[in-house]
Amino acid sequence: MTIHHFLTTFAGLPVVAVEDDDRPADPSAVAWRIDLEYEAEEGELQRAFDRLLERTGPAGPTALIIGEWGEAYDTQFPAELLIGNAGRLTGLRSLFVGEMSYEQCEISWINQGDYQPLLAAFPALERLWIRGAQGLAFSPLRHEGLRELVIQSGGLSTPVLTGILACDLPNLSRLELWLGVDNYGGDITVDDLAPILSGRAFPALTHLGLCNSEIAEDLAAAVASAPVVARLDSLALSLGVLGDAGAESLLAGQPLTHLTALDLHHHFMTKEMAQRVVDELPGVAVDVSDPQDETRHGRYTVVAE
Repeated sequence: MTIHHFLTTFAGLPVVAVEDDDRPADPSAVAWRIDLEYEAEEGELQRAFDRLLERTGPAGPTALIIGEWGEAYDTQFPAELLIGNAGRLTGLRSLFVGEMSYEQCEISWINQGDYQPLLAAFPALERLWIRGAQGLAFSPLRHEGLRELVIQSGGLSTPVLTGILACDLPNLSRLELWLGVDNYGGDITVDDLAPILSGRAFPALTHLGLCNSEIAEDLAAAVASAPVVARLDSLALSLGVLGDAGAESLLAGQPLTHLTALDLHHHFMTKEMAQRVVDELPGVAVDVSDPQDETRHGRYTVVAE
């Protein structure tokens, strides 16, 4: 399955395209989006960025989405465009790099890079979303501003996770990782996630999402006894191949009634098991929407390629 839609809100703000002629009354009250054509002309990204700065004022945007930057399947995200203009982007708090549909670029083809220089250049950045894990890396750094990290991939590799775990992120409260499938580089195991599940990593964590995974059943079994769960407000094991066995592990494990939300949508549970999860967790907003039928095509994650 694939991604075929775009966000209409990001960081709680409505999304406005940079090329849109309508000028918002308050440029800081919207999330701005830059998105180029598949084969953009040379210099077009710079021109779009210049237009962004013209429209958003001296502090730049509060929230920024960068979609296709021009042949993203073959060209690494040009982070230097942001890094070199950090002094003109002092208001930037939320950034999403790579929000593309599958028509623009398959998620497994999106070229990223090492995010350490970008994070170092923006110490006040609070929210970072990344789509695509080709070439993605995190060299170690300390970043006190980051509160939310979301990585959407069709296959997340162990070195990427190792890099994230090597970073000192004392205020990170929301972490969502799309682990993906082995065929597209998703080789992370439950053991690799031990620093997170034990609660040793990221002391401020209150939301954990281990999503889009072909090992969702194993993840559920591990989460059932993971110490980190006791201090979470919300948990997501959505978009993957969770079935009755994984749901049974969750219900048989540690109490989950302290959660405000448990997101299991896109799953392979039977109707009876899905209802049982809802019934046994009163007071928890349990999302068991989008049930799938494995009898036709087997089990699959929402996004792979």
